[in-house]
Amino acid sequence: MFKRILIANRGEIACRIIKTARRLGIATVAVFSEADRDALHVEMADEAVPIGPSPASESYLVIEKIVAVCKSTGVDAVHPGYGFLAEQAAFPAALAKAGIVFIGPNPKAIAAMGDKIESKKAAANAKLSVVPGQLGAVADAKQAARIADEIGYPVMIKASAGGGGKGMRIARSQAEVAEGFARARSEAKSSFGDERVFIEKFIVDPRHIEIQVLGDKHGNVIHLGERECSIQRRNQKIVEEAPSPLIDAATRRKMGEQAVALAKAVAYDSAGTVEFVVAQDRSFYFLEMNTRLQVEHPVTELVTGIDLVEQMIRVAAGEKLKLEQSDIELSGWAVETRIYAEDPLRNFLPSIGRLVRYRPPAERSAGGITVRVDTGIYEGGEISLYYDP
Repeated sequence: MFKRILIANRGEIACRIIKTARRLGIATVAVFSEADRDALHVEMADEAVPIGPSPASESYLVIEKIVAVCKSTGVDAVHPGYGFLAEQAAFPAALAKAGIVFIGPNPKAIAAMGDKIESKKAAANAKLSVVPGQLGAVADAKQAARIADEIGYPVMIKASAGGGGKGMRIARSQAEVAEGFARARSEAKSSFGDERVFIEKFIVDPRHIEIQVLGDKHGNVIHLGERECSIQRRNQKIVEEAPSPLIDAATRRKMGEQAVALAKAVAYDSAGTVEFVVAQDRSFYFLEMNTRLQVEHPVTELVTGIDLVEQMIRVAAGEKLKLEQSDIELSGWAVETRIYAEDPLRNFLPSIGRLVRYRPPAERSAGGITVRVDTGIYEGGEISLYYDP
């Protein structure tokens, strides 16, 4: 087992990882930008090291700076959290070159699933149900219109390297395809440096349901049931729950089997999420795979009793999964609500500045009811303009 790990992240997820590391007796090293000098994760960690200016592009996203801190502090491994470098295959590759373990999947699995076009091809090859559409980049608006006519409207135009709702447009006619293609392509290039887009059938009144998978470095992969993430705003999740009120046992088994099949096909060896779009009749189609821990992972932990961060650490240390699929039982129901620093009077734009009042509910577990608060903020702290609110 590791003696000392670095957390290459900030905020709530950094604090959450520190909690599990403490319980396992593992020392933690935090990194922080100028804006996060007084952040909660800095206070909680055993050691904290500055890594540069406030913009993420000059601090949390600079691989060389993170690796340098790893070397200077003598850590055994790095947990990336989510966002920032978590899904950049170059990060674990750089860590491996420096002799440091990445607490996450191998670089090949990250690369295979990180590109939405290639991941759909991999899913189709693994016999997953995929949304009807073009399994490849669309060259121009003329080809986009032709594909849309063949699929049938409405269609979704999506950035191959996209995420967080960026580079996505719904089109219900040829005219909307032309406009949506140009905008999606432009947004994809400015947001991700990759202008490739593809087109697929848009499922009307869809449910967004994902399967949590867990693999090790010995070829074992299991799933931990589903999470319902359908309540979203601007294509970003707001409320998540487990289990889903739509999914029955038979559908859960089928979705789980497909998620595990995809994970095995790419030799997946950590915690990850296979996302599906699900119709009201419970027919489901592969959407994408996130090769990292999800913001909404706590609801799975609460209904399974399994600490996903602990499992990621143990797997990264080379341990075999001690869990088999038959061991996984869902008990109870959990819901997670995300709280954003936004101004409802300004169309929910981010609201920055000092957090004047913050009164979270007390964490407790009694009488069959558990209240859990995962946070990286405190009353009197600053909400920075440099990161998601």
